[in-house]
Amino acid sequence: MHLQEALKKIHWLGHDTVRIEGSQVVYFDPYQISTTQPADLILITHEHFDHCSSEDVGKIQKPDTVIVTDAASAKKLKGDIRVVAPGDRLQVKGVSIEVWPAYNVNKDFHPKKAGMLSFVVTLDGVRYFHAGDTDLIPEMEEIEADIAFLPVSGTYVMTAEEAVQAAKTIKPSLAAIPMHYGAIVGTEEDAGKFKKALDGVVEVAILAKEQE
Repeated sequence: MHLQEALKKIHWLGHDTVRIEGSQVVYFDPYQISTTQPADLILITHEHFDHCSSEDVGKIQKPDTVIVTDAASAKKLKGDIRVVAPGDRLQVKGVSIEVWPAYNVNKDFHPKKAGMLSFVVTLDGVRYFHAGDTDLIPEMEEIEADIAFLPVSGTYVMTAEEAVQAAKTIKPSLAAIPMHYGAIVGTEEDAGKFKKALDGVVEVAILAKEQE
């Protein structure tokens, strides 16, 4: 798939919220969304309020929506929930999901022992990596992705400079897409710095936040 084709399927709804529309509609970390477009699959990286919001999940959850998340987040949610941990592999509705860790290495907001998550989701032959709230971690050397959603704001997650290193490590075949800015922390300037530093090295697509 070409990048432009892939980008038509991807919708950034602000912060870490991403919707991918393919043979299944997949959401990551729905937070402060106004859309009611139903989800086939919702992946939640960890229990913090700006990632695991039962109110927002409720806006897009159908009776047959499957939620994939960690044990701490599962306690806040209802419905068809698959509890996973880093290292797990599963198939849901024809979508392949690899569960990877997400954690801080130089701050304590997301400790490794908490078992917070990132995901590689293969949907319609494209591998999407959603990094969750993480720093640059050694596990990224093993991740294979076509599209990589990476936090760039600093404070709770990687800085733009660290995210550049993450993108160079993962080397997504289509593009890296910055996230985790413009809501609680981080600015468009962080996304711009990220793109500029990767010019000629890794393709970067900065998505406009969708107003729904």
